[in-house]
Amino acid sequence: MPGGHRHGSLGLMTSRTPLLFLPGLLCDARLWRDQAEALSDIAAVTIADNRRDDSIAAMAARAVAQMPPRFAVAGLSMGGYVAFEIMRLAPERVMRLALLDTTASPDSPERARQRRLAMQSAAVGRFVGVTRQLLPQLVHPSHVDGPVGAAVRAMTERVGAEAYRRQQKAILARADFRPLLASVKTPTLVIVGAQDVMTPPAEARLIQEGIAGSRLAIVPDCGHLPPMEKPAEVTSLLRDWLG
Repeated sequence: MPGGHRHGSLGLMTSRTPLLFLPGLLCDARLWRDQAEALSDIAAVTIADNRRDDSIAAMAARAVAQMPPRFAVAGLSMGGYVAFEIMRLAPERVMRLALLDTTASPDSPERARQRRLAMQSAAVGRFVGVTRQLLPQLVHPSHVDGPVGAAVRAMTERVGAEAYRRQQKAILARADFRPLLASVKTPTLVIVGAQDVMTPPAEARLIQEGIAGSRLAIVPDCGHLPPMEKPAEVTSLLRDWLG
């Protein structure tokens, strides 16, 4: 997917909203697969490839280069950081903004330390994607042993160690996006899984409170990856947002 992943024919683009999906850390197009398919009647979808760059700014520039002058943006986790960067670089181009399971705050010292340790492990050949033991940090307990958990583990293995190190480097060096929130005038939807332990609902509330007029939706029985864990619910929320 070197140039991003597109859904739908070009002939329908003029009647549909151009929509840029931004995956998170260790995620590829599979993260947004269900939404890309289900929204294809109203959205001309592009799924960015966030595996190739080692800075959030470079990820944002690569993604924006694929898009027409005006488009909607939905980003999850690290993809939310990329969405914030797009809002900083080119807010006039963004028609609508959706932020899923992300944070505007920088890492705590402890979280940053954990990232560096994980990068060191990946550098010496100990990268195994997301193990079953780590899955409860990403998905609701009900999904750990089912098809969602298996799909998440397969996705992280596809992304691989080198992309993981680039992404973690980008995340560590990201800006503090909290000062940006008050300047966002774009219609904004904030979504979070009720049981997200990586970026809990409190982080989503800070974003929603910081962006005037934004809406917060909390997805029940869901962890850090609502597009895969609760695809129908997320699709419904995004359909209303696009409408």
